[in-house]
Amino acid sequence: MQPIRDRLEIILSRLANRAADEKVFTKLYAEAARVAADASDARKRVGVTLGPLDGTIVSIKDLFDVAGEPTTAGSLMRKTAAPAQRDAAIVSRLRQAGAVVIGKTNMTEFAFTAIGDNMHYGTPGNAVDASRIPGGSSSGAGVSVGEGTSDISIGSDTGGSIRIPAALNGVVGFKPTARRVPLSGTFPLSGTLDSVGPLARTVSICAAADAVMAGEAPKELVAIPLAGLRIGIPRGVLFGDTEGEVGSAFEYCLGKIEQAGAHITDLSIDDMIADLRAATRRGSIAAMEGAEVHADWLATGASVPVDPHVSGPLSRAALLPTPVYIRALRRRAALAAAMDERLASVDVLALPATPVTAPAIASMAEDAELRDRTEGLLLRNTQVANQFDLCAISLPMPGPSLPMGLMLVARNGHDRHLLRIAVSVERLLGVDRQRVMDDGSVR
Repeated sequence: MQPIRDRLEIILSRLANRAADEKVFTKLYAEAARVAADASDARKRVGVTLGPLDGTIVSIKDLFDVAGEPTTAGSLMRKTAAPAQRDAAIVSRLRQAGAVVIGKTNMTEFAFTAIGDNMHYGTPGNAVDASRIPGGSSSGAGVSVGEGTSDISIGSDTGGSIRIPAALNGVVGFKPTARRVPLSGTFPLSGTLDSVGPLARTVSICAAADAVMAGEAPKELVAIPLAGLRIGIPRGVLFGDTEGEVGSAFEYCLGKIEQAGAHITDLSIDDMIADLRAATRRGSIAAMEGAEVHADWLATGASVPVDPHVSGPLSRAALLPTPVYIRALRRRAALAAAMDERLASVDVLALPATPVTAPAIASMAEDAELRDRTEGLLLRNTQVANQFDLCAISLPMPGPSLPMGLMLVARNGHDRHLLRIAVSVERLLGVDRQRVMDDGSVR
């Protein structure tokens, strides 16, 4: 087996060769990573391991604290912030598990917006086609895993910020139940909706990273047979405006799952989505809570440029009266309880993670209306899991061209059950994904 240090040096050399145009990473910890890799190799030589993450090369989104440096959260405004006094809770747990933390990945400013662009630090090109968007807000995370410069990348997910880049870059992205993983040392967007989770090549690696970050003892992820499982399909508003290729790939995956013995049933949730949209019509919970996080500079004006796609919604949300926010939270809590009851009849929901594939970066910059429409579509399906306090995962779907994600959604707290189902679906679809990569067609 190749030493971890050797793998790390290959990646560092690759990153050094493109240093003048680096947009995936915002900071590298080359020397600290070398020390961690050497320590992992030394443990392996004497037959000692710290667990399944020992020696894995991990990157972290640029909103997690690392002791001794400011956490910039994708913004120029934070470059002069006070240095973090200690590592974020998840960074500390990853280090203790033997992970080799290679660097911080790029993100959209303040974790707002789903396109993945950043006017200050550049926009990472999609791992499959660099002319296309990476998806956000964990943009660098999705690209890093997709291009192989990280085994695991840790992101945050407030409305889809892990699953969108996972889907668009052809990797696995897991959003755990909110508060399963501690947010301590994480620059916030929405305390109510934020979740911390992993992106990786496989479900098992995501599960191992999730367990470490949640403070659980690592254990083998045992697949649940698909035969007899109840899969709900929320047809309706979440399936509108779906690209033909995405729709075809989804139906193909559904057919394979059904052939494996799962029971497929339509399960409408349109009424609850409509109720939540009505409750948050004047302002989303994420925007209202984000406006509180950024209240000081929103009141006085920013001292440095801020992406207008970020400052605009936050500024509007800051003007809303407190009762609007409290009523939205109260209604959301009631709807989350009702959704939990609705989902009791199925093991998981299945739907496309995003109804579209990654558009060109240039098209987003040139056409403001198209950008807004695309952002709405990218967020539409994924944000349901955050809004209704659920857990969810995006898996790569077989397809002849650009990456697409199959999203599985489970009830609050059913994270391990979801991961065990996801690993079965992953194995079922894995052979077909290889066929697509080999000959460009789905059979």
